[in-house]
Amino acid sequence: MNAQATTSLRNGLSAMAITVSDKQFNQLCLYIDLLEKWNVAYNLTAVRDVSQMVSVHLLDSLSILPFVSTQAQSVLDVGSGGGQPGIPLAIMRDDLAITLLDSNSKKTAFLQQAVIELGLNNVQVITDRVENVKEFQYDIIVSRAFAELGDFVRLSSHLLSNQGVWLAMKGVYPYEEIDRLPENIIVEQIQEVKVPFIDGSRHIVRMTKGA
Repeated sequence: MNAQATTSLRNGLSAMAITVSDKQFNQLCLYIDLLEKWNVAYNLTAVRDVSQMVSVHLLDSLSILPFVSTQAQSVLDVGSGGGQPGIPLAIMRDDLAITLLDSNSKKTAFLQQAVIELGLNNVQVITDRVENVKEFQYDIIVSRAFAELGDFVRLSSHLLSNQGVWLAMKGVYPYEEIDRLPENIIVEQIQEVKVPFIDGSRHIVRMTKGA
């Protein structure tokens, strides 16, 4: 990562009050290096500028950290794409067993390689559609630009543990999507988050299963 991007990352983490070890900081930098390298052939993201990758992919992903319970043991990142928010979350929370799920084999090839090069022993990668995955249960299911809220919870409901939560990362306040949620879904929290160097609105939506 170039000096400007490295400085942006340090400043962004400081603004978000996120403390990282040297190992974690180096992993975050290496992740962006890998994303930039593989993006040339695999088109993982429309973002080409490395400093912008830091804000749009790293810092934005890390905005979910305060919403991930310290009691949680397992996380599913649905439609992980280039690994957001799953890989940054795995770097920061090595106590979590994290599954990165995407149906695009090119993207999961990148994810597999990134997991190896970053030394993330707490991560597994699955190439499949979420509705086809049956054998797991997760404490937290997250998504970032995967689908609208109703589709997100409908397609992944069978994978959420009884006491589990969905965390959806959204842009503007999703009024209409919330109105279209199934009646048995409880919206527990909608929190606006501030991401350094991003002007647009960002929200985290926390949901659980009702009776």
